[in-house]
Amino acid sequence: MYKSWIITLCAITVSACGHATSGASMQTETLHQAAETNDVAKISQLLSEKAPIDARDLSGATALLVATHKNNIDVAKALIEAGADVNAKDLIQDSPYLYAGARGHLEILKMTLQHGADLKSTNRYGGTALIPAAERGHVETVRTLIQAGVDVNHINNLGWTALMEAVVLGDGSQKYLDIINLLIQAGADVNIPDRDGVTALQHAQARHYSAIEKALLNADAK
Repeated sequence: MYKSWIITLCAITVSACGHATSGASMQTETLHQAAETNDVAKISQLLSEKAPIDARDLSGATALLVATHKNNIDVAKALIEAGADVNAKDLIQDSPYLYAGARGHLEILKMTLQHGADLKSTNRYGGTALIPAAERGHVETVRTLIQAGVDVNHINNLGWTALMEAVVLGDGSQKYLDIINLLIQAGADVNIPDRDGVTALQHAQARHYSAIEKALLNADAK
C-alpha cells in the first residue's frame, strides 16, 4: 500500500514537472515567433505573463537576437525596454549588439548602446562590432560605434583592424573612403600591418584604390 502511494506520488510529480517544462518551452517558442514576425502586441502579452525574456532557442539565440536578425525595430525596442540582454550570445558568438553592428541595423544598434552594450565584446572572429561594420561599408554604423568609444585599433583573429578590412575587403568606393576617413579622424593607426607585414597603404596601392591611397598618405601611412 505504501509502495503504491509512493509510485502514484512520483507519477503526479513527474507529470506536473513535465507540464511546467512543456508550458515554459511553448512560451519561449511563441516569444521567438513573435520576435521574428515583429508582433509587438504578442510580445507585450507574453512578457506580462512572465515569459522568460532571455530564453534561448536551439541556436542559442534569444528573442532579441531573433528580432535583430530580421531588423524588427519595434519588437527589439519592446524587448530591450523590458530588460532583454543586449549582450547575450548565441552558439556562434553573435549578440544583438554585435549582429546589429555587423549588419548595419542602426536603430537597433543605437538601442543596444543605450542599454549596456559591451563595447569590448567580440564575435567568433575575435572582432569588435566595428570591424565587420567597416568591412561591409556601413558608414553611419561605423560613425556611431566610433562615437560610442569602440577601440578603432582592435586587431581580430585574422590579424586585421577595421581600417585594414575596409581596404582589403572593401571595393574602393566612396563609402569605404568615408569609413577610412572616419577611422583616421578617430585616431586609427594607419601603419598596423597584417600578419604578412603588408600595410593598408600597400594593399590600397595593389588594388589601385587611388583615393584611399591618398587619404592614407595624408595620414602618414607607409
